[in-house]
Amino acid sequence: MPVFLLFNRVALNRVVMRRDVIELSATNIIRRKLHLLQNQAFINGKWVDALSGQKFDVTNPVNEQTLGTVPDMNVDDLNEAIDTAYQTFYSKGWHTSTSKERAALLKKWFHFLETNRQEIARIMTSESGKPIAESLGEITYGNSFVEWFAEEARRVYGEIVPTPQANRQMMLIKQPVGVAGLITPWNFPHAMITRKAAAAIAAGCTVIIKPAEDTPLTALALTKLAEEAGFPKGVLNVVTSSRKNAASIGELLCRSEKVAAISFTGSTEVGKLLYKQCANGIKRIGLELGGNAPFIVFDSADLNKAVDGAMNSKFRNCGQTCISANRFLVQDGIYDRFMSRLLERVKQLKIGDGSQDGVQIGPLINRSQLTKVSQFVEDAKQKGAEVVCGGKQLPEHGSLYFAPTIVTRLRNDMRLYNEEVFGPVISIIRFKTEDEALKIANGTQRGLAGYFYSTDLNQVFRVSKLLESGMIGVNEGLISSAEAAFGGIKESGIGREGSKYGIDEYVYIKYLCYGNLE
Repeated sequence: MPVFLLFNRVALNRVVMRRDVIELSATNIIRRKLHLLQNQAFINGKWVDALSGQKFDVTNPVNEQTLGTVPDMNVDDLNEAIDTAYQTFYSKGWHTSTSKERAALLKKWFHFLETNRQEIARIMTSESGKPIAESLGEITYGNSFVEWFAEEARRVYGEIVPTPQANRQMMLIKQPVGVAGLITPWNFPHAMITRKAAAAIAAGCTVIIKPAEDTPLTALALTKLAEEAGFPKGVLNVVTSSRKNAASIGELLCRSEKVAAISFTGSTEVGKLLYKQCANGIKRIGLELGGNAPFIVFDSADLNKAVDGAMNSKFRNCGQTCISANRFLVQDGIYDRFMSRLLERVKQLKIGDGSQDGVQIGPLINRSQLTKVSQFVEDAKQKGAEVVCGGKQLPEHGSLYFAPTIVTRLRNDMRLYNEEVFGPVISIIRFKTEDEALKIANGTQRGLAGYFYSTDLNQVFRVSKLLESGMIGVNEGLISSAEAAFGGIKESGIGREGSKYGIDEYVYIKYLCYGNLE
């Protein structure tokens, strides 16, 4: 099975997918009038334009053609959404809804998401550029959070606490915090919304979603299906905006007294700013921020598994994932064999329009990202690194394509060594000892994910404890799952998403003490 058929369900859908994805383009999408393709935001159960009447274009990164326009909202629109979500939570009684009712809504949403997976994938591929197989894989992953939290909604348990006094009864109960503001990124426009929104709604919160300006159409498609699933008005709201208004919208979400929680996935720099803005109100905040993931290949590693893991971890979504391997540390004894096998695999990657069957590498999301990746590679070259393959733009495919790249002879004064590239670039660092590898791997303030390959059991347990990351793949390059607690340490964020802990971000514990009992 090709590397990028990451989920079993993707493979099962390939036969159906082939006919659907041939010659997909912006023009084809519009002509086919996909019922999930929306051009308005969603507030209080209504599809609305911006109060200012302003709009912005959404483009296909494959050819930079316009897919459509959506409202360019500002703080006036957001205030309306905040008021709606606040009133729905309190005045309209969403906070008193039962866990069974919320679970039923989420299950119905999950059903609608599954039924419409092909259409969602076509929209996602068109606005993000990722290969259609990866879009379908993300939908499987994203939908799993809706299913998971539909089940977890009925397991938000409290506690009976043994009391030191005979005439008292002590209880701990969990209650929803209120309105949750969810700010999501462009690289996983489906899964980052469902992972946050499903948890918040399961807990009993109302939500306001601010999707990334590059990929709002996927968010609106999910919202359309939530509407069809029967979500009450005001429970789920979506505010779209261009980059021009993004900062002011984020600040208002953080500073509004009516918003109780913020969840953000994105860069560490923006995360720090939101953290500061939330401080004035001591607001609940969850942050999933940038990484600088090490990928360590020890001499004892299974070579085939290590190369497979490297390809999966690095080139999914053209390297534009927060847990993508960033620094590849390869031990002396296996270095030459690993490099030879890796180079062979990288050269086989199929580059092109992600809507075409079999394509594994699509474009970068926008010109800013293309410039960043190009500058990182050029910086390394100028400082003495060797570009083994790639290292250049591919205008024959489109203006936003960058070749899958391998760079060796890295030094610690290079940007590729110290910063997250967020692109299809493998940076190789050669090492001699385990201690040396751990020193390099842990020599960063980022600690989201890490990977290592070894068949030495003692080393596996030792390195697992010493590697400073919130998530670690041991002999595995794909670690995400709805059942797992997703999150980092250091400057890579606070809080966890997914798993049984995901709901904790949206509830608080209330202590009840019943005294003077007879």
